[in-house]
Parts: sequence; structure tokens; C-alpha cells
Amino acid sequence: MITNTLNTIIVTRKHLLHLIEGLTTEQLNHVPTGFNNNIIWNVAHLISAQQGICYTRAGAPITVDDKFYSPYRPDTKPNGFIDSAEIEVIKELLITAIDHQLETDYKNNVFKNYSEWVTRYGMKITSIEDAINLLPFHDGMHIGYVMALKRLV
Repeated sequence: MITNTLNTIIVTRKHLLHLIEGLTTEQLNHVPTGFNNNIIWNVAHLISAQQGICYTRAGAPITVDDKFYSPYRPDTKPNGFIDSAEIEVIKELLITAIDHQLETDYKNNVFKNYSEWVTRYGMKITSIEDAINLLPFHDGMHIGYVMALKRLV
């Protein structure tokens, strides 16, 4: 069952990468009037959120460099220009953080000490399975933001 959810996340994230294909570094970094963040912040936020929702809540160390975690946590905003080299790393991590790392860590029982919590949307998360099942909802929400932002850049 989790394999199906992981596949859904990967397909959805590949769709996101397709949506932003061809946008310039400036377009990815642009924060339109009325918005708090930009396209690349939303893409990196998906990596950060997955790390927090899955790893941090289980008391496990994050598996990405902190520069792809802390600056993109909930309630943060872009704090500088992200250059093309870093954008490429973000795009790669968007897939590999799920496709290789999360799946391997799930199989290796890294999340056995998962702590129960309630999301800001009122969903009770009691296990790593619940957490992984939350990711497509969260990713989809941010893909919607990216689609709105893309119309304005």
C-alpha cells in the first residue's frame, strides 16, 4: 500500500517539475504582489515538509542538508535569491528524497518511534503510514500554488 502512495508522490512531483520546465531562474525566484513566496520556495518546501513530517516527527535525523530544510519550513518566506545550481539540486532532491531515501528508510524501520500529532488541517497522524499518506494532499496543495504563481511570472 505504501509503495502505491510513494509512486503517486513521485508521479505528482514529476508533473510539478514538468510544470516549471523552461522557467528562468528569475521567474522561479519572483514573488508576485500579494504572495508570500515564489515557485522555487514551494518546490523546496515539499522537500522540507516531507523531512519534517516523516523524519523529525519520528525522532530521526533529516536526510538532506539543512539548507534544504530550515529555510523552507512552514511559516517561512524566501530569504534570498536561489541560483541555478541550487535550483537543480532542489529539483533532484524533490524526487530522490522519496524514490530512494524514504522508501529505503521505511523498509529499514527508521520510523518506528513516530509521534502522534494533528495537522493544521485537523488530520490526526498516528504513524509513518499516515504521514506518507498525507504527503500527496500537501504536495497537491503546493502544486496549486505553483500553478497560480506561474501565471504571474
